[in-house]
Amino acid sequence: MAVEITENAANEVKRIITDQKHDPGTMLRLGIAGGGCSGFSYSITLSQEFDDEKDNKYDFHGLPVVVDKKSLLYLDGTTVDFYTGVDRHGFTFNNPNAVKTCGCGSSFQA
Repeated sequence: MAVEITENAANEVKRIITDQKHDPGTMLRLGIAGGGCSGFSYSITLSQEFDDEKDNKYDFHGLPVVVDKKSLLYLDGTTVDFYTGVDRHGFTFNNPNAVKTCGCGSSFQA
């Protein structure tokens, strides 16, 4: 199943890449790290690095996306969206593997 990036999220990342004048071939890298108030925190960065043995690569709406294989165990089925509203705006993670999430949505427990 892997991960899914919505069109809104892909467009926002492509806008950031263009506005910040990143090199061609810049990819969105998703991952997890230990920590956060619920156990794991989401990692979302821009990267030029890709390792065939350690990473999976996808394309969503013209955006190359890389997820390391260890993180994919916890992110499988996750949808990343970009939300804009009067109350907040930013990237959101809908992770079916999370049994508990923090109030801000940036960390989870699996």
